[in-house]
Amino acid sequence: MSKQILVTGGTGYIGSHTVVELQNEGFEVVIIDDLSNSGIEVLDAIEKITGKRPGFEQFNLTDREKTDAFFEKYKNVEAIIHFAAYKAVGESVQKPLEYYRNNLVSLMNLLENMKKHQVPNMVFSSSCTVYGQPDKLPVTESTPRKPAESPYGNTKAISEDIMRDFSAVNEGVNCIALRYFNPIGAHPSALIGELPVGVPNNLVPFITQTAAGLRDELKIFGEDYDTEDGTAIRDYINVVDLAKAHVVAINRLLEDNNKASYEFFNVGTGNGYSVMQLVKSFIKVNGVDLPYQIVDRRAGDIEKIWADTTYANEELGWKAEKTLDETLKSAWEWEKKVRNIK
Repeated sequence: MSKQILVTGGTGYIGSHTVVELQNEGFEVVIIDDLSNSGIEVLDAIEKITGKRPGFEQFNLTDREKTDAFFEKYKNVEAIIHFAAYKAVGESVQKPLEYYRNNLVSLMNLLENMKKHQVPNMVFSSSCTVYGQPDKLPVTESTPRKPAESPYGNTKAISEDIMRDFSAVNEGVNCIALRYFNPIGAHPSALIGELPVGVPNNLVPFITQTAAGLRDELKIFGEDYDTEDGTAIRDYINVVDLAKAHVVAINRLLEDNNKASYEFFNVGTGNGYSVMQLVKSFIKVNGVDLPYQIVDRRAGDIEKIWADTTYANEELGWKAEKTLDETLKSAWEWEKKVRNIK
């Protein structure tokens, strides 16, 4: 019998790609998602790619009664991958209480049920935002965490602390936090990809929507950073590579070869690219026009960050494989398919 994995936020961008990789590896997947930033049609796309439709329950994990009822119904969950969270840096600055309530209460409800129903394993969707603006680059897992630049980033740091403390006193509960850098791109089938509700908060969907004519121009936030071209630098990782890291982490937990009750890993490429480099690469690889305008810096954004991935490469046996160019090409293929652009 295949092992059952709960994926919260599983119809979202990273979640849906991870569900595909899990199902391709033979896992049985059930999704919880409130569809606040995704669509139910994602289930059709997952089924088309993998030949199997995941289980699905629609509710928000801050609802304690519904979360309890889920675990009463699904008795065979062996591990959880927890994506479900609000994730817009700028919005979190404007709506801090909404972010703290949603992101922290949902996690605590899950952990309570892990203890109650003896679900031993969780992989958590964390973020490189926990490092703030590092004093030294690239960041390793031993790089000190800094006070977050945004409430969103702070919810990730607090969530990590909650998991660490909870797993320390609850024998048999093991958690792995994956600290993502910047996920971009889409599945090579172009059947799933990043499709935010409303105005995109992330760079690449804003680029693709501008190229598709949905947006008048791309806004680049700041050109006075201490970087070669003045725009911010990030470590951009292909979403499929990122999804595969979750499968590796799940196997590590299920095979009981993790070294501690709480572990964390940087998941990036090890390369930093500026916003302007990314824009120019997109234009070049896809042969499209892309009107853009430089505007003021955005609240909560840091100047530059990229990963040292040595620990994840060696300890997990995982490595990012896809190039920036092929990743940006996949993002445009997905946008064209969604908008019926030939």
